[in-house]
Amino acid sequence: MAKEGVRRTLKDIKRFRILGIIEGASLVILLFLAMPLKYWAGLPEVVTVVGSIHGALFIAYILFTLYTTYKIRWSFIWLFSAVAVAFIPFGNFVLDRRIQAKYS
Repeated sequence: MAKEGVRRTLKDIKRFRILGIIEGASLVILLFLAMPLKYWAGLPEVVTVVGSIHGALFIAYILFTLYTTYKIRWSFIWLFSAVAVAFIPFGNFVLDRRIQAKYS
Protein backbone atom coordinates (compact mmCIF):
# COMPACT_ATOMS: atom_id res chain seq x y z
CA MET A 1 0.00 0.00 0.00
CA ALA A 2 2.83 2.42 0.81
CA LYS A 3 4.52 1.70 -2.51
CA GLU A 4 1.33 2.70 -4.33
CA GLY A 5 1.36 6.05 -2.51
CA VAL A 6 4.97 6.66 -3.49
CA ARG A 7 4.23 5.78 -7.12
CA ARG A 8 1.24 8.10 -7.12
CA THR A 9 3.35 10.89 -5.61
CA LEU A 10 6.06 10.42 -8.23
CA LYS A 11 3.42 10.44 -11.00
CA ASP A 12 2.00 13.71 -9.67
CA ILE A 13 5.48 15.24 -9.54
CA LYS A 14 6.24 14.04 -13.06
CA ARG A 15 3.00 15.55 -14.37
CA PHE A 16 3.75 18.80 -12.56
CA ARG A 17 7.24 18.92 -14.05
CA ILE A 18 5.95 18.27 -17.58
CA LEU A 19 3.25 20.94 -17.29
CA GLY A 20 5.80 23.36 -15.84
CA ILE A 21 8.17 22.83 -18.75
CA ILE A 22 5.37 23.28 -21.28
CA GLU A 23 4.12 26.44 -19.53
CA GLY A 24 7.66 27.79 -19.25
CA ALA A 25 8.29 27.12 -22.93
CA SER A 26 5.06 28.93 -23.85
CA LEU A 27 6.24 32.00 -21.90
CA VAL A 28 9.61 31.94 -23.66
CA ILE A 29 7.92 31.58 -27.06
CA LEU A 30 5.55 34.44 -26.22
CA LEU A 31 8.30 36.79 -25.08
CA PHE A 32 11.10 35.92 -27.48
CA LEU A 33 9.24 34.93 -30.65
CA ALA A 34 5.70 36.30 -30.67
CA MET A 35 6.46 39.73 -29.22
CA PRO A 36 9.33 40.47 -31.64
CA LEU A 37 7.12 39.33 -34.53
CA LYS A 38 4.42 41.71 -33.34
CA TYR A 39 6.67 44.76 -33.09
CA TRP A 40 9.34 44.09 -35.71
CA ALA A 41 7.32 42.30 -38.38
CA GLY A 42 3.93 43.90 -37.73
CA LEU A 43 2.18 40.60 -36.97
CA PRO A 44 0.01 41.19 -33.87
CA GLU A 45 -1.98 38.02 -34.64
CA VAL A 46 0.94 35.91 -33.47
CA VAL A 47 0.71 37.40 -29.97
CA THR A 48 -3.04 36.83 -29.94
CA VAL A 49 -2.67 33.13 -30.73
CA VAL A 50 0.43 32.41 -28.63
CA GLY A 51 -0.85 34.61 -25.79
CA SER A 52 -4.13 32.71 -25.67
CA ILE A 53 -2.35 29.37 -25.58
CA HIS A 54 0.03 30.62 -22.90
CA GLY A 55 -2.89 31.98 -20.85
CA ALA A 56 -4.66 28.63 -20.89
CA LEU A 57 -1.44 26.82 -19.96
CA PHE A 58 -0.76 29.33 -17.18
CA ILE A 59 -4.19 28.75 -15.63
CA ALA A 60 -3.70 24.97 -15.88
CA TYR A 61 -0.25 25.33 -14.32
CA ILE A 62 -1.54 27.36 -11.37
CA LEU A 63 -4.39 24.90 -10.76
CA PHE A 64 -2.05 21.93 -10.99
CA THR A 65 0.41 23.70 -8.67
CA LEU A 66 -2.33 23.94 -6.06
CA TYR A 67 -3.30 20.30 -6.63
CA THR A 68 0.30 19.09 -6.39
CA THR A 69 0.93 21.18 -3.27
CA TYR A 70 -2.08 19.58 -1.63
CA LYS A 71 -1.24 16.01 -2.72
CA ILE A 72 2.49 16.15 -1.95
CA ARG A 73 2.07 18.34 1.14
CA TRP A 74 4.58 20.86 -0.14
CA SER A 75 5.39 23.79 2.11
CA PHE A 76 4.29 27.34 1.40
CA ILE A 77 7.83 28.09 0.14
CA TRP A 78 7.48 25.47 -2.61
CA LEU A 79 4.05 26.80 -3.54
CA PHE A 80 5.30 30.38 -3.62
CA SER A 81 8.36 29.37 -5.65
CA ALA A 82 6.28 27.43 -8.18
CA VAL A 83 3.97 30.41 -8.71
CA ALA A 84 6.78 32.99 -8.77
CA VAL A 85 8.82 31.19 -11.43
CA ALA A 86 5.82 31.21 -13.77
CA PHE A 87 6.42 34.96 -14.22
CA ILE A 88 10.16 34.67 -14.92
CA PRO A 89 11.45 33.58 -18.33
CA PHE A 90 13.28 30.26 -17.95
CA GLY A 91 12.17 30.14 -14.29
CA ASN A 92 10.23 26.92 -14.70
CA PHE A 93 13.33 25.22 -16.07
CA VAL A 94 15.29 26.17 -12.94
CA LEU A 95 12.48 24.93 -10.68
CA ASP A 96 12.30 21.71 -12.68
CA ARG A 97 15.99 21.07 -12.02
CA ARG A 98 15.45 21.58 -8.30
CA ILE A 99 12.45 19.28 -8.21
CA GLN A 100 14.34 16.68 -10.22
CA ALA A 101 17.28 16.87 -7.80
CA LYS A 102 15.01 16.54 -4.78
CA TYR A 103 12.87 13.64 -6.00
CA SER A 104 15.31 11.62 -8.13
